[in-house]
Amino acid sequence: MVEQLGLRERKKQLTRRLISDTAIDLFLASGFDTVSVAEVADAAEVSKRTLFAYFPTKEDLVVHRFAHHEGENAQVVRSRTARQTPLIALRAHFLDGLLRRDPVTGLNDDPNQIALYAMVVATPSLSARLLQFYEGSERELVKELVGGDGADDLIARLAAAQIVATQRTLLMDNIRRLTNGARASDAYPDAVADARKAFKLLRSGLAEFGLG
Repeated sequence: MVEQLGLRERKKQLTRRLISDTAIDLFLASGFDTVSVAEVADAAEVSKRTLFAYFPTKEDLVVHRFAHHEGENAQVVRSRTARQTPLIALRAHFLDGLLRRDPVTGLNDDPNQIALYAMVVATPSLSARLLQFYEGSERELVKELVGGDGADDLIARLAAAQIVATQRTLLMDNIRRLTNGARASDAYPDAVADARKAFKLLRSGLAEFGLG
């Protein structure tokens, strides 16, 4: 029974990936607003009903590549070492993401990834959906700061808002670097310097409350 469930889950993941890959290929080739959901379903050889079972909105076909990171901040805080404050753990994680060229940092210059970044930035509905992902990340982080660290609710909400906004600003700055033609290896030093500066600024405001 466990093996059957595992096989079923793997099939779902493969179907989800197939639909998303097909959609993104079509969107990049013809434009997000030009391609219909019906065309994506037809190209992926699934019904529209199946497509919407995996992706409730057209925008989710693209933004889910970022959205699977939604609970990542909370997880980083939850699994940090005893000596780390929440902010120090998140700073280390972001810097490691830059080193690994994690797409969620904006510093990944794979041609398809750059094209995806550019499409998200240029398409208002995708940018709006991405913002919803960051709002979800913020909510998850608040829960962890309050539930796991015992932070005051107001302080947790303010801290999470500032942290997530900082991550988004750094992401967008890195995307601009790459879409303007810079290579990730060339942009990396400035990206690291900006991240260190941003988290230092955050720390100056959060340290007093035990979160920095």
